[in-house]
Amino acid sequence: MPPALGNPQGLWLLGLLAPLVVLYILKVRRQKVTVASTWLWQAAARDLLAKSPWQRLRARLLLLIEALALLALGLALARPALSGGRVDAEHVALVIDTSASMLAKSGPETRFAAAQAAALRVLSSLPPGADALLIAAGSEPHTVGPADRDLARVKARLASLSATGVEGHLERAVALASEQLAQRAGNRRIVVLSDENGLAAALPVTRVPVSVVKVGEPVDNSAIVRVDVGRATPTAGSSTQADRVEVFAEVASFSQSPRDIFVTLKQRSSPTVLASRKLRLEPGQKTPVVLGFEAAEADAGTGLVVELSPPDALPVDDVAYGRVPPSRKLRAITSPAHASPWFERALLADPELELLGVPLAELGTSGIDDDALVVVSKACPAELPGADFVILDPPPGPCRGAIVGKPSDGPVVTSWERTDARLRFITLDGVAIAKASALDPPTAQSLLVKGREGALIVDISEAGRTGTLVGFDVGESNWPLRASFVLFVRNVAELARSHRQSRVLGPARTGVPLRLRVPASATKVSLTEPSGRESELEARGGVALVPSPDQPGFYLLSYQGQRPGVALAVVNLTSEVESDLRPSPAGAEAAGPAPATTRSAVTESPGDLGFIAAALALAAIVAQVWWLTRTPARVDPSRARPLRPERPEAA
Repeated sequence: MPPALGNPQGLWLLGLLAPLVVLYILKVRRQKVTVASTWLWQAAARDLLAKSPWQRLRARLLLLIEALALLALGLALARPALSGGRVDAEHVALVIDTSASMLAKSGPETRFAAAQAAALRVLSSLPPGADALLIAAGSEPHTVGPADRDLARVKARLASLSATGVEGHLERAVALASEQLAQRAGNRRIVVLSDENGLAAALPVTRVPVSVVKVGEPVDNSAIVRVDVGRATPTAGSSTQADRVEVFAEVASFSQSPRDIFVTLKQRSSPTVLASRKLRLEPGQKTPVVLGFEAAEADAGTGLVVELSPPDALPVDDVAYGRVPPSRKLRAITSPAHASPWFERALLADPELELLGVPLAELGTSGIDDDALVVVSKACPAELPGADFVILDPPPGPCRGAIVGKPSDGPVVTSWERTDARLRFITLDGVAIAKASALDPPTAQSLLVKGREGALIVDISEAGRTGTLVGFDVGESNWPLRASFVLFVRNVAELARSHRQSRVLGPARTGVPLRLRVPASATKVSLTEPSGRESELEARGGVALVPSPDQPGFYLLSYQGQRPGVALAVVNLTSEVESDLRPSPAGAEAAGPAPATTRSAVTESPGDLGFIAAALALAAIVAQVWWLTRTPARVDPSRARPLRPERPEAA
C-alpha cells in the first residue's frame, strides 16, 4: 500500500531548499583591502574580474547535510504513514463511522465506501490467527457480530454495513471497543475509520492502543439545519377564510465561496411546488426562510417536503420534512350531555372549540376522534376514547389508578400545585365547596389541589394522554363564579390542543427514540420506514416506540383495534455537526497529533513513518553542528613546503 500523508501542508517546508541552494551559488561580496602583494589573492582577483554574481555549484558536504535536514523536517511535518500497513495485533476492533457525514462524496465514491475499502486493507494485513471485531459507530454504537478469526465472515459483515442519516458519537464506539478488548490477553488494538467530522472531538483515553485512519476530503456543503411548521387562522377582514400554513426553515452554508440555491416546498408524494425562494448564501451564513400556502381542511396531517437545489456533496441534509398541523379548532365531547352545565359554558367561551354531547352508553361506539377532549361527569368508564380527558365528580371506588373515597361536607382548599400547566395563573383562595370526595392519588406527585380532608383534584394521566380527576361537582361550589375556573378550563383545552398538534412525543430527530401516540385500544401497530422496510411495534398505554430511527423522512404507522387508522410522523437530521464538511483545526488535530487528554491512547495511523523522518532530521542537524565545531587537523611543519613564486622568463 503506498504511503499516505496525514498533513500534506507540511511539504511546503521543502520550498526552503531553493533559497538554500541560492546561498551556495552566490558569490561573496568582498571588501577592498590594501595588501603588500596580490600573489596570494589571485583567485579573489579572478572573481572580481567576473561580471556575473553567480558561481558554479560545487559538491559541498554542508549543503548536502542542510538539504537532508530540510527534506526530513518537511516529511516529518507531512506525517507519512502506511495506512494499510501491517497491524501487529492478535485482537483488533474495527470501529467504522456510520454517521450522516460519511454519506458525503469525495470524488466518485462516498466517505463510507472509502472507509470500507480501508477496513478491508486492515483486515488483509492482520497476522495469521488474529481475530477481528466490527463495531458500527452511529448515534449509539453496536457490535456487528462477535469477534471472529474467520476474516471472510468479518468482511461479509463489513460489506452489509451502510451509513445512516444520524448524528454520530464516535467516542461512545471507542469506549465500547475498549470494553470489549479489555478482558482479552495478548496484543490488542483499536482501529478507528472515520472522517474529519467524526474525529473533531477528542477520543477517550483507553488502555488499548488506538489507531486512526481518516478518510474523505473537505468539501463545500449547504444544509437545512432547522425546520418548523405552523398554522394560522385567518384574521378578521381577511380576503380568504382558509388557514395559512407556514414552514420556517433555516439554511446554513458550510462553503468556502458564495453559492446560489433554490428552496422549494412540496407536499408528500406530489410534484407540485407549493412555494419556492432563491437565496444567495455567503460562506458561513445562516439564512431563515419562510414558505407558506393556504391549506384546505383535508390537508391536516399530510406530509411536507422542504428541499434545496441544486444538490451538493451531502444530499441527506438537503431535504427536511414536516407535517401540516391540524386546525386550532378543538373538538370536545361531554358525556352525558349537559351533566355539567358550568363546565360546558366555560368550554364554549373558547371560540376555537366545538362542543358535542354523547350519551354515556354510546361513549365507546360513537366514532369519537382520536384527538378529541373528553369530559365525563359522575362516572368513571373503563374505556375512554379520544385523547386528553377530564372526569368530574366520580362515584366512590377505583378510578384509573386513583381511589375515590366517600363524600364529605364543606372541604376547605389548603394548597394547589402552581407549576402544573392546568393550574397556571390560578388562585383558589376563597373557593368554597359544598361537598367533595376525598381522592387517593396514584402517586404523591399526582396531587394537584389539596384540602384538609385529602386531595380534591389529582392527575391521572396515562402514557400519551393527560387526565384530570376532579372529586366534586363544580356546580356545588362557588368556583364557576370566579375567573380562576374559566382559566382552569381554558388551560385544560390549550393543553389538549398542544397535544393534538403532533402525534410525536419528544424530539423527532434521527438516532433518538421516537414515541408515537396511537389509540389506547390499538393492539397491533405496523411501521413503514422511509426506505420502505416494514416492521411490527409494540404499543402500551396508547404509545408506540420506534427505538432508533436512522433515516430522515416519513414514518407511517397503521394500527388495528376498535378504531383502526393510520398516523404519519416525520424525522429530520438537522445537524450542523454532520453537515459541516469544511476542514477544521479540531478535526486535523484529532486525526493526527492527539490532544493532551488522548495522546497516550491515540496514534496517528497504522504504519506511521513520521517518527523516522523526524529522527533523520535530528541526525542531520547533529551532523552539521559537529562539522562546524570540529577541530581542523594539524599539519606537520616539517613536511610542509612553501610554494615558490614563479619568475617570469627572461626575454
